[in-house]
Amino acid sequence: MVEIKPAIDMELIERVDIRVGTIVSVDDIVKSDKMVKLSVDFGDFMRSILVGMKKERENVKEIEGKQALFIVNLEPRKMFGEISEGMLFDIGYADGITPVLAQPEKPVPNGTRAG
Repeated sequence: MVEIKPAIDMELIERVDIRVGTIVSVDDIVKSDKMVKLSVDFGDFMRSILVGMKKERENVKEIEGKQALFIVNLEPRKMFGEISEGMLFDIGYADGITPVLAQPEKPVPNGTRAG
């Protein structure tokens, strides 16, 4: 059994901005053997978000057009000459299983906040 992480204050959770976005495109990052760049529509804004999923899926393009949950208020980070402006939530990676997207059960407007 995997232990539960230590308790955190609710104030910390409230600082994390989690939103639904639609993955518009998935582009290869040639310099990396695992990273791709997602272009994500959040309604009022677009973001480029780098994700290490090349080795997790046979066809990374299969997630284009799908909605998923993202953290949108992380500091931008430069990797492989590209800027990542957030983080994709996926389910399973930390447990060693093939990750799947964390998705709303039905379509909601892009930019809808979680929590």
